[in-house]
Amino acid sequence: MKISPGLFSDMAHDLTSTVPRRMAVNQAKDCLSIDYAGDLRHQLPAEYLRVLSPSAEVRGHGTGQEVLQFGKRLVTIDSIAKSGNYAIQIHFSDGHNSGIFTWDYLYDLGANYNSHWGSYLETLNQAGQSRDADTQVVKLV
Repeated sequence: MKISPGLFSDMAHDLTSTVPRRMAVNQAKDCLSIDYAGDLRHQLPAEYLRVLSPSAEVRGHGTGQEVLQFGKRLVTIDSIAKSGNYAIQIHFSDGHNSGIFTWDYLYDLGANYNSHWGSYLETLNQAGQSRDADTQVVKLV
């Protein structure tokens, strides 16, 4: 799935810009590729985008109100809609679609993938949850 040609054609680009030049979802619908000026590309798995969605459902309405997302390993991207000139809204296969992903947030997710993903996996482990749906983690002590 590709984002409509010319979707970002009116936007200025430079080497420090967080505004994408091109975005595309792979055929399996499980990864969003984002191309930036200077031949920089971020590839963001659908699961990663879903569990770190900037929505109130995930982030809560304030510090300490975050809701850990689990069981999202097989989530895919159904569609993407542009939101103004600053963001996209991703519609996921589990029905979630309330997060507005700004250009700055998407860039941060790509640039800091290892840190964000590692923190998420550690939090998931500490909570005794799984990336797989219908899986219960049992800790033996």
